[in-house]
Amino acid sequence: MRFDYTRLLVVEFAACFRFYRDVIGLTLHVGSETDTYAEFETGTTRIALFDRGEMSAALGTSDRPAQVEAQDAVCLVFEVDDVDAEQRRLEAEGVPVVVGATDRPDWEVRTLHVRDPDGRLVELNTRLG
Repeated sequence: MRFDYTRLLVVEFAACFRFYRDVIGLTLHVGSETDTYAEFETGTTRIALFDRGEMSAALGTSDRPAQVEAQDAVCLVFEVDDVDAEQRRLEAEGVPVVVGATDRPDWEVRTLHVRDPDGRLVELNTRLG
């Protein structure tokens, strides 16, 4: 397993996009201010921005308030060889699964969502195709 990138789940996508590009000065890798997803280079890894509403819809948490602890603000993402095998391994270890292995063609990955012991959202994914 390797750490892939950090995805920040944001409410104000365009404002956050401009902040990381224009204020912080990160180089854009993919996406635009009018998208719901963008990645910025940080050297050896990337920081990604993703619309918080789109992620909450994928996880089934859209009914939760956007600005309280109940809705995720950060999702750590790790690329793995086999999401399904990882789900079996994590379930055997008692890790609560938020959303089991799911193909996400729009994202071009198969995902598994779990939480760390502190409640932080963690995604394991495998590229589709």
